[in-house]
Amino acid sequence: MDLFKTWIVETPIAHRGFHDKNNPENSISAFKNAIAHGYAIELDVQMLSDGTVVVFHDESLSRMTGNDGYLQFLTKEDLPMLKLKDSKETIPTLEETLKAINGKTPIIIEIKNNSKVRELEQKVIEIIDGYKGEVAIASFNPIVLAYFKQHAPNILRGQLAGYLKNIKMKFVTRWALKRMILAKKVACADFIMYEAKTLPNRFVKRFKKLPLLAWTIKSQEEYIKVVKYCDNVIFEGFEPKI
Repeated sequence: MDLFKTWIVETPIAHRGFHDKNNPENSISAFKNAIAHGYAIELDVQMLSDGTVVVFHDESLSRMTGNDGYLQFLTKEDLPMLKLKDSKETIPTLEETLKAINGKTPIIIEIKNNSKVRELEQKVIEIIDGYKGEVAIASFNPIVLAYFKQHAPNILRGQLAGYLKNIKMKFVTRWALKRMILAKKVACADFIMYEAKTLPNRFVKRFKKLPLLAWTIKSQEEYIKVVKYCDNVIFEGFEPKI
């Protein structure tokens, strides 16, 4: 498959859905808003204590729900009580999200997993199975991508990377992700998702045969600066004028 002729490069991708003050990030309404505007969707998944796979970015609940505590300790029964950014929206499960999107636009699912790889990844594979729509997965963790390569090779895989100076992680992990040391032989990435503010650089040039998606573009000015160096963008907070 020539990914340079697919949605991976042809459809701008709304970061955590096309969200705004009325449609919180990673909410069903933000995903429907992206569909209405013709954008693909990037979203994040994690697992609750009861094994439920939900769409949510942070480890902590505070920023998005105003509640203390951590997502990993919740169960599915807790979700209706937590409202996203004072809206009527709640944290959706991945199953609810796929039902709402229903193949109307492509999706990139970022797997948020810095611990043992298997349970979350296998649940995502099982939930995606039979979904009638375009889906790819992405992760900073190349071992996550390797798991999908082995157990669901038909699902496209994106290596997330960048200089990552503002992300808490071990030095060696940051060093390896900056250079994408494991992107080819371990992750077997189909495309690269690289930190926009660090483009262009010598590390992405080694992967010129793979589509390059720049994240996260937050203004038209930033879009104009970076679009010449990438094949597509992941954006939020504005509508890119292409």
